[in-house]
Amino acid sequence: MVVGVVTWELHLAGCQSLKDKRQILKSLKDRLHDRFNVSVAETAHQDKWQRAELSCCVVATDRRQAQSVISTVDEFVAGNPLARIIDSATSFV
Repeated sequence: MVVGVVTWELHLAGCQSLKDKRQILKSLKDRLHDRFNVSVAETAHQDKWQRAELSCCVVATDRRQAQSVISTVDEFVAGNPLARIIDSATSFV
Protein backbone atom coordinates (compact mmCIF):
# COMPACT_ATOMS: atom_id res chain seq x y z
CA MET A 1 0.00 0.00 0.00
CA VAL A 2 1.25 3.48 -0.91
CA VAL A 3 -0.08 6.84 0.29
CA GLY A 4 0.47 9.83 -1.98
CA VAL A 5 0.04 13.39 -0.74
CA VAL A 6 0.21 16.61 -2.70
CA THR A 7 -0.08 20.04 -1.11
CA TRP A 8 -0.73 23.23 -3.07
CA GLU A 9 -0.30 26.85 -2.04
CA LEU A 10 -2.99 28.68 -4.00
CA HIS A 11 -3.68 32.30 -4.87
CA LEU A 12 -7.39 33.07 -5.29
CA ALA A 13 -7.32 36.44 -7.06
CA GLY A 14 -11.08 36.94 -7.39
CA CYS A 15 -11.96 36.54 -3.71
CA GLN A 16 -13.31 39.59 -1.89
CA SER A 17 -14.39 37.73 1.27
CA LEU A 18 -14.04 34.45 3.11
CA LYS A 19 -17.42 33.47 1.66
CA ASP A 20 -16.01 33.81 -1.88
CA LYS A 21 -13.01 31.73 -0.87
CA ARG A 22 -15.16 28.99 0.69
CA GLN A 23 -17.28 28.74 -2.49
CA ILE A 24 -14.24 28.28 -4.72
CA LEU A 25 -12.52 25.79 -2.41
CA LYS A 26 -15.67 23.77 -1.73
CA SER A 27 -16.33 23.46 -5.45
CA LEU A 28 -12.72 22.42 -6.14
CA LYS A 29 -12.62 19.92 -3.26
CA ASP A 30 -15.95 18.36 -4.28
CA ARG A 31 -14.90 18.02 -7.93
CA LEU A 32 -11.57 16.43 -6.95
CA HIS A 33 -13.29 13.96 -4.65
CA ASP A 34 -16.03 13.08 -7.15
CA ARG A 35 -13.79 12.77 -10.19
CA PHE A 36 -10.65 11.18 -8.74
CA ASN A 37 -11.84 9.57 -5.47
CA VAL A 38 -9.24 11.40 -3.38
CA SER A 39 -9.45 13.07 0.02
CA VAL A 40 -8.95 16.83 0.04
CA ALA A 41 -8.73 19.31 2.92
CA GLU A 42 -7.88 22.97 3.43
CA THR A 43 -4.80 22.73 5.64
CA ALA A 44 -3.66 26.34 6.18
CA HIS A 45 -4.47 30.02 5.65
CA GLN A 46 -8.14 29.60 6.64
CA ASP A 47 -8.42 33.27 7.64
CA LYS A 48 -6.92 34.80 4.46
CA TRP A 49 -9.22 35.76 1.59
CA GLN A 50 -6.94 35.24 -1.38
CA ARG A 51 -4.61 32.53 -0.14
CA ALA A 52 -5.23 28.86 0.56
CA GLU A 53 -3.40 25.63 1.14
CA LEU A 54 -5.08 22.45 -0.04
CA SER A 55 -3.77 18.96 0.63
CA CYS A 56 -4.88 15.94 -1.35
CA CYS A 57 -4.31 12.31 -0.41
CA VAL A 58 -4.68 9.04 -2.33
CA VAL A 59 -4.17 5.47 -1.16
CA ALA A 60 -3.09 3.05 -3.89
CA THR A 61 -1.81 -0.47 -4.26
CA ASP A 62 1.55 0.63 -5.70
CA ARG A 63 3.65 3.75 -6.17
CA ARG A 64 3.05 3.94 -9.93
CA GLN A 65 -0.71 4.09 -9.46
CA ALA A 66 -0.40 6.72 -6.70
CA GLN A 67 1.91 8.84 -8.88
CA SER A 68 -0.52 8.61 -11.78
CA VAL A 69 -3.46 9.80 -9.68
CA ILE A 70 -1.46 12.61 -8.05
CA SER A 71 -0.18 13.76 -11.45
CA THR A 72 -3.69 13.82 -12.92
CA VAL A 73 -5.07 15.68 -9.89
CA ASP A 74 -2.23 18.21 -10.09
CA GLU A 75 -3.01 18.90 -13.77
CA PHE A 76 -6.70 19.35 -12.90
CA VAL A 77 -5.92 21.93 -10.20
CA ALA A 78 -3.44 23.72 -12.48
CA GLY A 79 -6.20 24.06 -15.06
CA ASN A 80 -8.59 25.75 -12.65
CA PRO A 81 -8.93 29.42 -13.70
CA LEU A 82 -9.99 30.60 -10.22
CA ALA A 83 -7.00 29.22 -8.30
CA ARG A 84 -3.37 29.76 -9.33
CA ILE A 85 -0.77 27.39 -7.91
CA ILE A 86 2.00 29.33 -6.16
CA ASP A 87 3.87 26.28 -4.85
CA SER A 88 3.32 22.55 -4.48
CA ALA A 89 4.93 19.61 -2.72
CA THR A 90 4.39 15.89 -3.29
CA SER A 91 5.36 12.93 -1.13
CA PHE A 92 4.77 9.17 -1.10
CA VAL A 93 4.86 6.85 1.88
